[in-house]
Amino acid sequence: MIREEHTDDTDGELLRRSQRDPTAFEPLVARHSAALHGYLVRRAPGAADDLLSELWLRAYASRHGFDAARGTARAWLFGVARNVLAAHWRRLETEASPGSARFAEGIAGDPWHAVDQRLDAAAVAPVLRHALTKLPAVERELMLLIAWEQLTPTEAASVIGVPPGTARSRLHRARTRLRERLGAFVSSAQMSKTGESA
Repeated sequence: MIREEHTDDTDGELLRRSQRDPTAFEPLVARHSAALHGYLVRRAPGAADDLLSELWLRAYASRHGFDAARGTARAWLFGVARNVLAAHWRRLETEASPGSARFAEGIAGDPWHAVDQRLDAAAVAPVLRHALTKLPAVERELMLLIAWEQLTPTEAASVIGVPPGTARSRLHRARTRLRERLGAFVSSAQMSKTGESA
């Protein structure tokens, strides 16, 4: 009898099985590398490749800590990615000397300033950037995990480490705040196009 490949295994099953059979971890790398790399490249463009390698090393080493009751394997992997990224930013903060450009810009721990440079809607980018920077860090991260990484609110909650209900209410607040800020921008832009005064 020929042994069948487990091509339809869920990510959680693969993580559990990889504790006994390390080769079961390989399909996870194939399935999730592109999405995780995208997450990292949007937040740390120059270091994304190295951070992805570090992420997979940490995920493999800590695979026994995955608990399906706390969320999906995908959300767990994004949580590992978030921790790797936070450690990277802490290292940059520590390495920033008082005379360096990174220190002068005050961006060692949070490279958010660069996100607007990669947005497609150039006219909205400054307003959107400003609105996003005004959000609390957890709300901003929830928005980005859902919008960019296409996680569900429940998966994003698992990544952030908050209950799903809390994530949904924070997400609602964040969307309301963004809608208000962007709505005012859109209204003034429409008025200036039609020649009306505010």
